[in-house]
Amino acid sequence: MNSNEVRIFETKERILADNDKAAASVRERMKDKNCLFINLMSSPGAGKTTTIVKTLAELEKIRPGIRTGVMEADVDSDVDARTVGAAGAEAIQLHTGGSCHMDADMTWRGLEQMKPEGLDLIILENVGNLVCPAEFDVGADFRVMILSVPEGDDKPLKYPLMFTVSDVLLVNKIDTAPVFDFDFDALEKRVHALNPEMKIFPVCAKSGEGFGPWTAWLAEKIEEKRKGSGR
Repeated sequence: MNSNEVRIFETKERILADNDKAAASVRERMKDKNCLFINLMSSPGAGKTTTIVKTLAELEKIRPGIRTGVMEADVDSDVDARTVGAAGAEAIQLHTGGSCHMDADMTWRGLEQMKPEGLDLIILENVGNLVCPAEFDVGADFRVMILSVPEGDDKPLKYPLMFTVSDVLLVNKIDTAPVFDFDFDALEKRVHALNPEMKIFPVCAKSGEGFGPWTAWLAEKIEEKRKGSGR
C-alpha cells in the first residue's frame, strides 16, 4: 500500500447492516409472543403521546379488556410515560443516552422489560425526529408515522425516507386545517409517489375525529397477529 493512500471505511453502512441483523432477530423472537408491535414515529410536537392515549381508549371500545404496553423513548424525562400510564396502559420510559433514535438492540432490551407474552399490543413511541428513526429498523410489525397539519403538506418532499419506509400515515390535527394552507390532495399524491401502498388516516387526537377507521385497522392487525401466532 502506498504511504500516500488513505484507507476509507463506510462506518454508517456497517452500523445499519448490523442493526438490520438485530432487527431481524427482534422479529424472530417476537414471532411467538402473540403481540403486535408498532413503531410510532413523528417530529416533535406532532401529537404522538396524545394519539397513543386516544388510540388505546378507542381500542378498548372495540375490544374490551385489550392488554397494551407503551415504550416511551426520549433523550431524558419521563413525562410521556407518566401520561400514558395514567391512561391505563403499562408504560416504561426508555432513555436513549443522547441518541436521536431507537435502534433494534435498544428496542429489544425495552421489550424484555415489557414482557410481551402478556400483552396484545406494544407501541414504541420513538424519539421525535423525521430523519434518524426512519433509517433504523427496530423489528416492529408495522411502522406508523404521524404528520400534523401545521407541519405542512410538503414534508414527503423533504423527508422522503420516512414516508417510504412507513406503512401507515396518520395526518393529525385536522381540526387546524382551516387555519393552515394544507393541501390533502397534494399530500396524498406526494406520499403515494413514494409509497403506493401507504395507508393514510386523517385524525384529530384531541377530539377523536377520524379514529374509527384507524383503530379498526389496528384492531384487525392485532387479531391477525393473534391468529397467526396460534393464540
